[in-house]
Amino acid sequence: MAAPEKLLVLYTGGTIGMQMSASGLAPASGFEARLRARQAEEPALRLPPWAFRELLPLIDSADLTQQHSLAQRDAIVAAVEQDGCDAVLVLHGTDTLAYSAAALSFLLLGLPVPVVLTGSMQPAGVPGGDAWPNLFGAMQALQAGVAPGVHLFFDGQLMHGARCSKLRSDAFDAFQVLPRLRQAERAEALPPTLDYRHPRQPVNIALQPFYPGLRAAHLRALLDCGVQGLLLECYGSGTGPSSDAQLLAVLEEAHARGVVLAAISQCPQGHIEFGVYAAGSRLLQTGLVSAGGMTREAALGKLFALLGAGLSQGEAEHWMTRDLCGEMRD
Repeated sequence: MAAPEKLLVLYTGGTIGMQMSASGLAPASGFEARLRARQAEEPALRLPPWAFRELLPLIDSADLTQQHSLAQRDAIVAAVEQDGCDAVLVLHGTDTLAYSAAALSFLLLGLPVPVVLTGSMQPAGVPGGDAWPNLFGAMQALQAGVAPGVHLFFDGQLMHGARCSKLRSDAFDAFQVLPRLRQAERAEALPPTLDYRHPRQPVNIALQPFYPGLRAAHLRALLDCGVQGLLLECYGSGTGPSSDAQLLAVLEEAHARGVVLAAISQCPQGHIEFGVYAAGSRLLQTGLVSAGGMTREAALGKLFALLGAGLSQGEAEHWMTRDLCGEMRD
């Protein structure tokens, strides 16, 4: 893991570069000049040579869409394959930072260089803020050598891109990787359709937690809008309202018409193990597949990448249950 010879800093917006507008903090251009001026104030920093690019339009990450994620993927691939960059640092808002880190982990499978995402809880320039420590910390981590793959750097920690979540909204250590049971079968080789070079398309995926009071009609309304993949957040180790025949029928009908159904646990440190309870076994019979110990962010990102690559229902279910980049297996 050598130090990068050409690092791209890809600025997508977010709090780190925001400035005050008439309606409050908003994404602002011109961050490269601010970054170079700040670096000049700290000549002792050992940073890799870097170039800068704004990915327009700059956004508050609360506005992130699949199209933005695909644009990030395309910009990273172009930087590596066309511009000869051997590392990429993505500056991103924190609201959906973990979602982007997870999605890019699967959209960039096989990319031979490291990609690190970072952002900040406060805008650059706030006295005692975390913007410059996070940005320069990420650059120093890359200078020291980071393995290929997607990572998230925050508050001094370099974390696996498909394992972290934002757990706090008011502290610098907002992102963490919580312990989860990760023991899925590891994929020995990936099909060409999942390689980072393969184009992806937006897909219609949805998320539905189980909760007391969820009705079959609620679920049917969600699935009837053309959903291609549904991520169910189950109770505990993979249980749900298994005595509700109408709700189970809705799931069975959706699976029969080609919808990919995947399950994660609602527990912050949970994992899916359907056979523990009869309620879980009954859910399994609807066609639901286990996403093991994946986080919500990772499972959604993986569904997006698999279905966006054009995989069939059976193919997507197969790869959904196998570890592709460390998201499901330690």
